[in-house]
Amino acid sequence: MKVSLKMPRIGMNMEEGTLVAWKVHPGESFKEGDILYEVETEKVTNEYEAPCNGTMLEHLADEGDDVPVGDNVCRIEKGD
Repeated sequence: MKVSLKMPRIGMNMEEGTLVAWKVHPGESFKEGDILYEVETEKVTNEYEAPCNGTMLEHLADEGDDVPVGDNVCRIEKGD
């Protein structure tokens, strides 16, 4: 099943985050709990973990982009 992952809300007042680095690139497989990307806010840098096993299909934001909370960041194919 193909799904889009959204920019998470890390803090109560967070409106957007900067996508700092991709750790998984299109075509690469990952396991639940692997780090997919890093997000920086005004206060912290957080790592976003994969919610399931799968394959990265495409990045919808580039490193350095400011992405509003709730906007799609990437598309993945859920695996077993």
